[in-house]
Amino acid sequence: MKTFAFVDASNLFYGGIKSLGWKIDYKKLSTYLKDKYRVERILYFGGVEIHNFRYDYLDNETVPIDDLEKYLVDLIDKDKEKLNEAELALIARHLQRIRFYLKLKEFGYELYLKPVKLYEQEDGTTKRKANCDVEMAFYLMKEEDIFNRAVILSGDGDFLPVLKYLKEKKKEIIVLSRGPRTAKEVRKFAGGNFRDFEYLKFRLKMDEDNAK
Repeated sequence: MKTFAFVDASNLFYGGIKSLGWKIDYKKLSTYLKDKYRVERILYFGGVEIHNFRYDYLDNETVPIDDLEKYLVDLIDKDKEKLNEAELALIARHLQRIRFYLKLKEFGYELYLKPVKLYEQEDGTTKRKANCDVEMAFYLMKEEDIFNRAVILSGDGDFLPVLKYLKEKKKEIIVLSRGPRTAKEVRKFAGGNFRDFEYLKFRLKMDEDNAK
């Protein structure tokens, strides 16, 4: 049975360690998916801050993360005298995130990254958002003739129509998600094929030495 995994990063891991309570070791997650479900491909959908990096939506399926890393390193080196301490710290934090994505690539994840966009709120505040639901739904449909089973790492109710369609096409669907962040309709749909991510802490938690 050919199995693919689809990771909705914003839904599953929103809030990081503060939300989950423990830090995920993504190498362990990859190993777990391959050992437990014989997953052949892990497609990871998430957002990334690009700081005016030139990105063409028409020519690219994902932000070229290697090029973005070089761009930000050059940006810090070239403009460090012009940037204030807060701006430098922000770029450094986003660069750290990019290097996390590069690690995911090393672990075998296929990255589908979307630039984070800024949206003005009615109260005058700015909200950052990089919703990748459409992209993930698209790839679930695009790859449907290749896989027999899909492991969905998301509890987002917006995916329900696609999941129902795939089930009608005789695809086995397993939902691996955090119980508190899983829509009731998704949990009901998955039934016995729902796995609560919270219970995998002993398998997937990052060791303290690596978490530093």
